[in-house]
Amino acid sequence: MERRLSAASRRSAPSPIQQLSHLAQRVGAVNLAEGFPDFPAPPHVKAAASAAIAADLNQYSHVQGICDILAETAKRDHGLDVDPLTDYVICCGQSEAFAAAIFAIIDQGDEVLLFDPAYETYETCIQLARGVPVYVPLDPPSWTLNEDKFLKYFTSRTKAVILNSPHNPTGKVFSKEELLIISRACEKMDCFAITDEVYEYITYDENKHISLASLPGMQERTIITSSLSKTYSVTGWRIGWACAPASIASAIRNIHVKLTDSAPAPFQEAALTALTSTPDFYSSLKKDYVVRRDFILKLLEDLGLRISFKPQGSVFVFAELPRSWELSDIDFVTNLINSAGVAAVPGRGFFHGDCDSESYHHRYIRFAFCKGDDTLMTAALRMRKLADGTGRKWLTGSGRQEDQTASASP
Repeated sequence: MERRLSAASRRSAPSPIQQLSHLAQRVGAVNLAEGFPDFPAPPHVKAAASAAIAADLNQYSHVQGICDILAETAKRDHGLDVDPLTDYVICCGQSEAFAAAIFAIIDQGDEVLLFDPAYETYETCIQLARGVPVYVPLDPPSWTLNEDKFLKYFTSRTKAVILNSPHNPTGKVFSKEELLIISRACEKMDCFAITDEVYEYITYDENKHISLASLPGMQERTIITSSLSKTYSVTGWRIGWACAPASIASAIRNIHVKLTDSAPAPFQEAALTALTSTPDFYSSLKKDYVVRRDFILKLLEDLGLRISFKPQGSVFVFAELPRSWELSDIDFVTNLINSAGVAAVPGRGFFHGDCDSESYHHRYIRFAFCKGDDTLMTAALRMRKLADGTGRKWLTGSGRQEDQTASASP
């Protein structure tokens, strides 16, 4: 019966990145690959969830209070006037909110523009809706948006533009000037924008997140998606939301109800506590992540990788392999897992189209630094040991196969 599986399921076959993740699990590698924290969630947020479960708030539910708080936040932070009764849909994480948004607006043959490199699940959702993903390359090393290049990708079939800022995998925060380029194009072509703003509170230095919906003419055509996951270190709770004008939100809500009915009830209740955290919580979050970011940047530079772009937001470093190194991204990660017991993500999984057509598509590695101090220190010790002596030759691809034994993990 396997031959009767859908074409969509065949396109969603395991990728080399997933296979490397399985390898990392088998050897017990330190996980700098996946973007989830391995340190505890905030105590006040956990306590709220425990209390909700104990109070038997465990059945299908829609917690309107979440929408009320989010509407107040949207007004305060972005100047958006949002109706909490009609304009929000609480979903099972940002992933479901994004999928439901795509299903609500995309018909067969509609084109959707995405900025490359891109988080891989966007493409799957578009294809499941029988839309056509169209990738607009950002220019390395700073991943800038070229206006002329961007505008050439629009056609009469363009239905939506996807914007992820702060950005996974690069850590880029799109500038006001870049957002204006996007907004003007969306208005001119009369298309939707769907934003992924899950890292909205995780920005560094002088960089500030600006919601695309806050720009002139954009609120009426923008669907914002976000979640609790990254800000409050609860990626497993699956509480997210979509925000859009009432008629669009209604379509998203109808699809959400058919897909999952409701988001987890006790965690919705706990979201009320999370979303009303004090300003100190958010400032502390940024300070802690700056320390982690700077630690891993120094580690990777010491190892010999190139840091051409310092992350402005999110929890990832997109490091570049030096041209002198003989390894591809997949070879590097495989070696790192087998020899050092440290897992990262080959960059090519975030690029689309023919990897051989652009030389840089197989020269990047993504490292997640949303990890506890013990995890980061263990990874550093293992990687620095590997970088010594014959291990460094093997790591860069300049050593022979027999060097593997000499550079085994501690």
